[in-house]
Formats: sequence, C-alpha cells, structure tokens
Amino acid sequence: MSEPSHLRFFPYEEPYPNQREAMDRVANALDRGQDVLFEGAPGTGKTLSALVPALEHAREHDRTVVITTNVHQQMRQFVEDARAITREEPIRAVVFKGKSSMCHIDVDYQECQTLRDTTRDLVETESEVRELEARQRELLSESREGDAGAAEARESVMEALDELEDEIDEYETANVCAHYRNNLTRDTEEFFAWLFDDVRTPEDVYAYADERELCGYELLKEGMEGVDLVVCNYHHLLDPQIREQFFRWIDRDPSEIVTVFDEAHNVEDAARDHATRTLTENTLDAALDELAESDDSRAEAAEHVVRAFRDALAETYDEALGFGDRDSVGEAWEDVSIANDDRRDDLTLAFLRQYEGAGIDTETELAVQLGQAIDEEYERRYRDGETTTRSESQTLQVARFVSTWMDEGTELGQYPVVSVRRDAATEEVYGRAELYTCIPRRVTEQLFDEVAASVLMSATLRPFDVTEEVLGLSDAASIAYGMAYPEANRRTFAVDVPPLFSSERNDPETQETVAALLRDAIRFTPGNTLAFFPSYAEAERYYERLGGGGGGAGGGRGGSASDPGTADLGDLYLDGPGEDEERLRQRFVESENATLFTSLWGTLAEGVSFDADDARTVAVVGVPYPHLSDRMEAVQAAYDRAFADRDRSRDPGWTYAVEVPTIRKTRQALGRVVRGPDDFGVRILADRRYTTADMGKYSVRGSFPPEEREELIDVDPTKLKFAMLNFYGDHDAYDGPPPEP
Repeated sequence: MSEPSHLRFFPYEEPYPNQREAMDRVANALDRGQDVLFEGAPGTGKTLSALVPALEHAREHDRTVVITTNVHQQMRQFVEDARAITREEPIRAVVFKGKSSMCHIDVDYQECQTLRDTTRDLVETESEVRELEARQRELLSESREGDAGAAEARESVMEALDELEDEIDEYETANVCAHYRNNLTRDTEEFFAWLFDDVRTPEDVYAYADERELCGYELLKEGMEGVDLVVCNYHHLLDPQIREQFFRWIDRDPSEIVTVFDEAHNVEDAARDHATRTLTENTLDAALDELAESDDSRAEAAEHVVRAFRDALAETYDEALGFGDRDSVGEAWEDVSIANDDRRDDLTLAFLRQYEGAGIDTETELAVQLGQAIDEEYERRYRDGETTTRSESQTLQVARFVSTWMDEGTELGQYPVVSVRRDAATEEVYGRAELYTCIPRRVTEQLFDEVAASVLMSATLRPFDVTEEVLGLSDAASIAYGMAYPEANRRTFAVDVPPLFSSERNDPETQETVAALLRDAIRFTPGNTLAFFPSYAEAERYYERLGGGGGGAGGGRGGSASDPGTADLGDLYLDGPGEDEERLRQRFVESENATLFTSLWGTLAEGVSFDADDARTVAVVGVPYPHLSDRMEAVQAAYDRAFADRDRSRDPGWTYAVEVPTIRKTRQALGRVVRGPDDFGVRILADRRYTTADMGKYSVRGSFPPEEREELIDVDPTKLKFAMLNFYGDHDAYDGPPPEP
C-alpha cells in the first residue's frame, strides 16, 4: 500500500502516536473544503499534523499556507519545523513580522509610507533623467551629422531634463529612506537567493539587510509572492485591513489561502481585541488644538463635534466616580459603568446634551473630510522635508471614532465603556471611551468564509460546538486526541479543599488548609513545582504564607529555618504584573527545588514548556474564573442573545463567556508538565468543585473532556502527600531518602 502523498512533507523518521491518522484526517477534510477543529494533547505533534497535509493541499491546488500564532515560543517551533521540512521537500517559506520590529531607522507606519513613496518617486525621477540624458547625447550626435530633426527633438528633451532636474533639486530637502533607496537602485537577486536557501527569521533578515544598508522589511514583502508557506502572528489575519494588504503581498486571493491557527483557543480574545476601538481624552484635546490652528471653513463644524464629545466624556466619568473615587484612581485603566438597559449609554446621552451644532451626522462627516485634508497636508510637509516627523491628524481619528460610536453603539455585541487612569507625569485623571466588541465572530466569520480552508489547533479547543458558535465556523470537521504518553507517568488529583469562591478566600481556616496542601505538594515533589492561582494577589498571598516575601515579585528565597513548616520548601519565586517572565522562568528552571507562584491568567500558564526536570508538579488552586466585570457581564448578555435560539440546553452566556474559557485555561496550566513520553509528574486541582462532590451548578468536573475526567482522582487534602510519595517513589524520583510524611 502506497504512502499518502502528503508524507513527502513530513521531515522526521516516524510520526508520533496518532499523528499519521491526524494528518490523514486533516488532508481528507481539506480536500472536502472543510475547516478543521483539531484538539491534541502534548505529544500529538499538532503543528506537523496540520502543516504537512496543508502544504500538500496547497501544492496540489496552487495555494499558500499561512500558519499563525500569538505565542513567541511557538513561532520559533514553526521555524524549526519549516527548516526540517525544506530539507526533505524544498519549500519557499517566509517568516513575517510587523514593520516596527524590522525598521532600521525606527519610524512609525505613516512615516514609513511617506518615506517609501517619496524615495520611489526620487529614484524613478533619477532614472528618467538618466534615460533622457542618454537620449539627448544620441540626438546631439545625430544633429552634428546634419540631422535637423534631431536638433529640434533634442531641444524638447533638454526642456524635459530641466523640469526633472528642478524636481530633483526639490528632493534635496525632502525626507527619503536611504535603506529603501538602496533596495531600488541595487541588484537584490542575491538577497532572494539567500532568503530561500533556508527558512530565515525576521531577525536573520534584519541583520542581513542592516549589514548591507538595505530595507529588509520591504525586501521581505517583495519575496512573499506565491510562496508555499508564511509564518506570522495573529495580527496579520485578524485585522481586516491588514489582512487585505497582507494577502496582496502574498499575491493571492483569499480563496487561495489556507490558514492554520495555533493556540486557537486564544483566537476569541485576540479577535475581540482587534475589533475594539478606543479614543482617549488626550486625543480629543489634541484634535481641539489642531482645529484651533485651522482656517478651513469646516473647522467650526468639526469643533462642535469634538468639543461636545470631549466635554461629555469628562462629565460622564466625573459623575460616575463617587466621593473619594478620583483619589484612588491608579495608572492602569479602570472601567466606570455607563451602560443602561432601557436607553443609550451615559456618554452618548451626555454628548447629545452637550452638542449644539447643526446636525451630528452632517458635522461629523465634515470633520472627517477636514481631518483627511489635514492628514494629507501633514504628509506633504513630511514628504517635502518641512518637518522631520510625519504627524497624523487627531481630528480624523476623533471624527471616525465618533461616527462609529454613534452608528454602531447599539448593535448586538457592541458594548460602550468609559475608563479612567492617572497620568504618571502630571498626576491628572483623564478618560477614555471604548466600543468593546463582545462577539468575536464579527471579526472571524468573514475571515473563515473567504479563505479556502482553516485548521484551528490547540490542546484545549473542546467543546467544539462552542468554538464553532463563537468564531462563526460552520460544518467544521473535528479531531481530538488525548495524551498519548503512558498513563502510569502521570497522576491528576482533585483535592477536596473548601470551594474557593471569592467570598470564601479570606477565611483563615480555608487559607490554612490550602497553605498546608501546598506545603505538602512542594515537600513531596522531587524537583520544581508550579502553582497557579486565580490572580496575582492570591499567588502573593500563599507565597508569603509559605515563607516567601522580602524580595517582591520575582524574588526567590527559601523558607525560614525558624519555621519548621517552611524550612525545607526550597526557593520560592513570585510572578507579578509587569515582571520579566522569561528571566523569572529561566531562574526557576535552573533551580533544583523551587516553587513558582503565578496567576493562571498570566503568560506562563500556556505556550511555555516546562520539560522533564524544569517542573515535576503543577497545582491549580481554585477555579480561576475571570473577574466578573461589567464588560464580562456584557459578553455574557451578548452571547445569551446571539445563541439562545441555537443552544437551549445550557446557559450560553455563562457557558461560552465564563466557564469554557476558564476550564480551557485550567487545562492549559495542567499541560505545562509531562511534556514527553519519558516525562512524569503530578497535576493537582485544589478545590471541591473539581471533585465528584455534589456542588450543584457550581461543579466544574463535567466541563472537562471525558477521558480527562476519568483520570481525575479524588483525594482528601491530608492524604495528598501519601499519594504523591507513592507515585514519585514508584518512579524512583527522589534523590536519596524520600521526605517523611
């Protein structure tokens, strides 16, 4: 029996267990034109299971595969896999990043566009001059030989040359990009030969171009036409405007693209972020300053709109902040409630009260037109060298936002929000208006409809029907593989500690029970322990209870020798907001007996491998529901309205918006350990809601996939140490005598 044709792209000797079947199933789905939802535990080899058949499909149908992730470590893995593939079956692959990370002169997107256009115009003009100079020399020679017509033609050429040289003189004061100019004036074939000789990272391209004073970003764009594979981040696919341009660079219609999304459980939040629009009070003030300097007849109408919205924003958050609340506002954005059940939001109502013009729609459109004119003038000034930076019209930003706010603010899934923060430099409180997108399918459905097919893969995509509903997929093929590594190499314990509802977390007895459980888990782990909590605050609480402290976030210290309860806990590390998590992770994995306390909602809970001795035990303390803010309630309400007719068997708002994402996060955290066939470890779920105890609607055990539920072993908190001792003892994991219970 012959091997499937897609295996020519498989770069290794033998597939993992289930990987061959997974590749066949993905290939069959793509041939049928179906999207694919693919859940696979660590060890499934998800990336190659999706990429190998996708490349074969693309080769057969003259398409391009775009594989994307929002996790840096996975981007590196894609590059390694692509390099391995091209050694077996040569492919033309490009790894793409945004301009900001590849610019050699550190200018923003608008400045880059202007520089690029001006530089191209200059080079084209210089080329025309060279052609005309050559022509005039030919005509001069002909005229000297007596050709009267040549002499007359030469006069016309000389006139054109004078005009072009005047243009070139103007470019002397204009802003141009020397790197991009070199792209246009040098032979760059050597670059493209180098680019496709292997799979090059953006860092490789930057270094190559920087050494030769070329623009690597523009060269990379030129090299993307018709390639087999593009590796990028979510941004290039989830932003509709960027996506359109991105596909143009690849020189493919959307119907000629196959997308592969890694860590696809994150697509929902990423799409929501890309669709959300914001406008700060500072931008409104800058627009008013811009209008004050304009003598355009439309400035008065624009000022009516901008000032009314600015004053309405200030009025709205002033009224929403109660007595003393302004003094407690910090440097992070904090939401204030403005939504109403029976009418427009408070900001819109305040805007309507403040506005005194001739008509909001008419004057907002005039503001957009004026903003566009101002923006064009900024570009001309920068292009002509009158300014050293390319400004953007603040009036245009405000007018477009206000137009969207008024037109779309009442649509299903759009939630108006006002936030406040304190400026660190001035200590002043200022506001921000935000149109928050609750339903991500507003962004993703169009993408999945227009491309040829998509494969969405993750270790935590189930329940598949929820993923389909939320992202707007229809008739997707679904594939799921549990962990293929030996079950004897892992134990997953559901520990019967009191349910850690937010209202119960301050109970001293509950805290002591959890702290004692963590002491046992750490002491009986032959190596490092990961401890995940519902928040950084909870992580800090138990870090301090177990003897940490003094070092702050990222600090590491052992338990105090004077406290026998913490004397042998090893090094304790605390993660926190803004922490350099890669540096903290490195310090942790270099330790031999350490515990890392962090939030389940931080970046260490997924997309980061803790292989073998990096971490042996992982504990998830509590059911880490997200903070149930006004906007989270808005998401629930939007899902209730959008999906009520399709899913009457459960509460779609709570299930789709809260419970499923939370359990996915929990499963991601559990997956940080036991990363290979010879690896072993213990996973702990510490909360009664994970057990078989009757917790009514609060029980979450049933939200886990069936095969994972079957592995959950209920255990009393006082018995956990014995269970761990037996497991690790069976694996001969202790270096010396095991700890005494």
